[in-house]
Amino acid sequence: MRLVIARCSVDYAGRLTAHLPSAPRLILVKADGSVSIHADDRAYKPLNWMSPPCTLKEGADDTEGVWTVVNKAGEKLIITMEEILHDSSHELGVDPGLIKDGVEAHLQELLADRIETLGEGYTLIRREYFTAIGPVDILCRDADGQTVAVELKRRGDIDGVEQLTRYLELLNRDPHLAPVKGIFAAQEIKPQARVLATDRGIGCVVLDYNAMRGIEDDKLRLF
Repeated sequence: MRLVIARCSVDYAGRLTAHLPSAPRLILVKADGSVSIHADDRAYKPLNWMSPPCTLKEGADDTEGVWTVVNKAGEKLIITMEEILHDSSHELGVDPGLIKDGVEAHLQELLADRIETLGEGYTLIRREYFTAIGPVDILCRDADGQTVAVELKRRGDIDGVEQLTRYLELLNRDPHLAPVKGIFAAQEIKPQARVLATDRGIGCVVLDYNAMRGIEDDKLRLF
């Protein structure tokens, strides 16, 4: 991860335009290629960002001090550096991922066991499908045989949609799985997350944890 603290201005050009006037900011460049701009507030949320896959070009000659980040859709994040106060890189290694709490882990187990909750004809491929950027909660197929990646949360917010988007971008590069669609499943999905998911073609499913626990097990059991 590269950490840059600089006085800079930022312009975004894509489906809309946005401008951040000159101010000291933190710029994060992550190993997955993402670039995000942070102020000293807003907790963990960036002021602006570019999700992977994207490319970063640091200016040269007459564009020295200008960073241009371009994604696959041609949208641009242009960072004009006025003064760099700090610039360092750190190797964080492979992250073990978030350890889910009891309810979230049980949700995953229940949904994998009763995958038809997502729709008639759904079949499970596997839980915790490993990728280079972390495990997909559930990988399955719908009634038409299309691969489906499911991200599970107790409370679904924008970050969860972003996480699933990154998984989908990676999974769709695998010819054995593509095309892969996404489902964002949670006990509660925030309106902003639902809007973002819909915009990206990701389905949303609200899970009733208590109802799922109360479904009578129709599998054969020995007593």
